[in-house]
Amino acid sequence: MRKEKPIAEVTGIVEAPPTAVFDDLAGALLPGGTRTGRFTVEDLPGHTSTVEVTGHTISVQGGWWYRGEWSVEPHPRGALLVHRVFNVAQRMRWGVPLANRFFVGFAADTRRGFADNLVQMGHRLGCPVHLMAPR
Repeated sequence: MRKEKPIAEVTGIVEAPPTAVFDDLAGALLPGGTRTGRFTVEDLPGHTSTVEVTGHTISVQGGWWYRGEWSVEPHPRGALLVHRVFNVAQRMRWGVPLANRFFVGFAADTRRGFADNLVQMGHRLGCPVHLMAPR
């Protein structure tokens, strides 16, 4: 996990073993079943991202600023799923919000997308899920 503060962070509880949650997450995020190491994927025509899989964390970095990290941790009710988005721009870091007008509502959009994916994961795993309140 990175040391700097994320620009968006959402968490949820999945009432299933952490290994099952991570396997489901990997199946949803990773192409071709690749589940270890560092590799590049073409996520949109003409656009590539670097993916890193270490332990129970999947990181996707692409474009000039974006890094998304998903991690699965043990929780008393099953597994805690955490998604964080970081601004990793090396230059003009301050320009990321200005260049991306979608940042208005970005945290809310990230939360909605995470919530939708959390519900889908619960359906796939046949277990309850719970979206946590923002910190």
